[in-house]
Amino acid sequence: MEEFVFDCEMAAFVQPNKEEKIVELMQKSLELRNALYHKANNPAEPKNRTLTRKHYAALRRDMVESYAGLFADLSAVCE
Repeated sequence: MEEFVFDCEMAAFVQPNKEEKIVELMQKSLELRNALYHKANNPAEPKNRTLTRKHYAALRRDMVESYAGLFADLSAVCE
């Protein structure tokens, strides 16, 4: 998330006319971070090691895909 926010700040500095859309993306990033934080701290079956590993593997996959999407959205806004 830190890298995404840094990129957003740089984009807003370089293109101040698009600041509103960039701030919306930053807010989405924060919402995503909060959702991922909640998922990370609340696995469905904390006593079952196999399901817990699958939970965190899926969480990692979701995080990578979600932030890749946000970076793509930021690129689209800055074109």
